[in-house]
Amino acid sequence: MKKFLVVLLSLGLIVAFAATASALDVKFGGQYYVTGQYEDNRSLGDTGNSVNLANNWTRTRVRTVFNVAQGLSFVTRFDALEKGWGVANPDGGSSYDRTNSRKVGTGSLQENIEFEQAYVAFKTAAGMFNIGYQAAGEWGTGFANISASYARIKWTMPVGPLALLFIWEKAKEDNDISDGDYDKYMPAVIYKFKGGDAGLLYIYAAKNDTRSTKGFKTAKHVLNPYMKAKFGPVYVEGEFVYQFGDLMKYDDGVTGTNVTAAGYGAYVLAKMNVGPAYFGASFAISTGDDPTTTDKNEEGPISTTQYSPGIIFGDANYRTWAQKGNIGNGGNIAAGYDNLNKVNFLAYNVFGGFNVTPKLNLDLQFWYLQADQTPSGFVSKDYGYEVDMTATYKIYDNLSYMVGMGYFVTGDYFKGKSSSNKVGNDYLVLNKLTLNF
Repeated sequence: MKKFLVVLLSLGLIVAFAATASALDVKFGGQYYVTGQYEDNRSLGDTGNSVNLANNWTRTRVRTVFNVAQGLSFVTRFDALEKGWGVANPDGGSSYDRTNSRKVGTGSLQENIEFEQAYVAFKTAAGMFNIGYQAAGEWGTGFANISASYARIKWTMPVGPLALLFIWEKAKEDNDISDGDYDKYMPAVIYKFKGGDAGLLYIYAAKNDTRSTKGFKTAKHVLNPYMKAKFGPVYVEGEFVYQFGDLMKYDDGVTGTNVTAAGYGAYVLAKMNVGPAYFGASFAISTGDDPTTTDKNEEGPISTTQYSPGIIFGDANYRTWAQKGNIGNGGNIAAGYDNLNKVNFLAYNVFGGFNVTPKLNLDLQFWYLQADQTPSGFVSKDYGYEVDMTATYKIYDNLSYMVGMGYFVTGDYFKGKSSSNKVGNDYLVLNKLTLNF
């Protein structure tokens, strides 16, 4: 009887504790998409040297919020089947696509389930805290964003129309050498006003993991203001990024030339709505490194997937799934451009569109693209220009289907150091089914 009472009491305690800690409710959200794309000449080679590609790829993203108590939640996010259709698994024993197979010790494709975020969020009298792996590299507009997930502690305190923030981020832990980690310290402020918001972010990046292998460390500073606002039918947004500080600071006794950071980036967009139609323009620059200054690096901020100047020239998502490296650099092409990490560019853009019905949108974009700094000996700074057309139809409020086409006229930049090198133009057609839930 005594043992029975002990067991019964233990079960009662387990149930009591479980009831106290159980989530009040659970909310799910996310996105699923499937994209198909044919590109005629990704290598930008002339006739006979082109490289065409036909790919399909997909991603399932699920975000879960466990509301444990008032003001307390636990948030997770995972990606599943993030891969190209038919791409073989790195299982070491098959050349076919098997999504349920993975072998330890081989290369990794994000093909099954990969948890990218898990953090606790709680409100206190001293502000809101997010602690754990969470979204990082995103601020202001989509320009200069490097979307990722990192371990960080984020504090937010609302003060009237202001929001004060402080973020500490651990990018890398290196135990091979003393003071060899990579940390970021980021105070920020956001001001909300009627019709928009503006903010200022300061980043101190202490990147010391290169000390053990190259003998130098980085102590870079970044100032990053932005603004987004709507004035009647006109919407405007802009962002500026200025980088300074020590990019390469060699340790005492290590031979090398110290290099300082001196790059910047800027972006502005204006859009006007006129009934069911809209039109606008944008401009962006991310400076390139001047090859004549060895003690300075003038390279501006990097943009990855959120800012795409052209669905051919600037689409980092396609670069990821096609796995074919830079645009250009194929056939007899002498130069390429890394559109996964966009930098050293000027992008001039005009666009317009028409909402034919509440469900159907037509959009037209024109891009003129140049290098900010022309590599030594190159015959031209012109990347080229691009025309993009898309049509998007809402099958349901949460389900849309897009078809599009882009045409890229290749500039002489891709001829490299000889004007006699030949280049060819490129075009693509694509379609995308997107479900948001």
